[in-house]
Amino acid sequence: MSFKIEAVHHIGITVRDMQKSFEWYSKMFGLVPGVVNHGEGEELSKAVQVPDAKLDFSMIEIGGTRIEFLQYKNPVGKDFDLNNSDVGATHICIQIDDMDAAYNTLLERGAVFNAPPVTLTDGHLAGSRWAYLRDPDGVQLEIWAQPK
Repeated sequence: MSFKIEAVHHIGITVRDMQKSFEWYSKMFGLVPGVVNHGEGEELSKAVQVPDAKLDFSMIEIGGTRIEFLQYKNPVGKDFDLNNSDVGATHICIQIDDMDAAYNTLLERGAVFNAPPVTLTDGHLAGSRWAYLRDPDGVQLEIWAQPK
């Protein structure tokens, strides 16, 4: 018996306030949130390894990949506090077509970047540009532009 990987279906992010996150991602990137679903019960609690888990979840689609937002109603989790160097820290990279336009537009919309865009100068990614920013919960995001 074997199987084949077809695609990345989604990437999950636990958020403090789903509505606030939806508003931010919609404002910054023009993304449209999907239907909000609810989950709870013993089967869910075992599967996510969170006792007495109660949560809302929804997806936002970008191309063929989705970002799943999860808001735990019970138990309420700790705030995000990982640095990029911490094991388990992760980020989502959104490919854009024009770094200067994206960076300036996102700044105008209130995004807070860690630093201005960086241009790679060596190797097979030379000419690519990237910049990190954080969402309302402090989760790291990246915008990425391929050389033209």
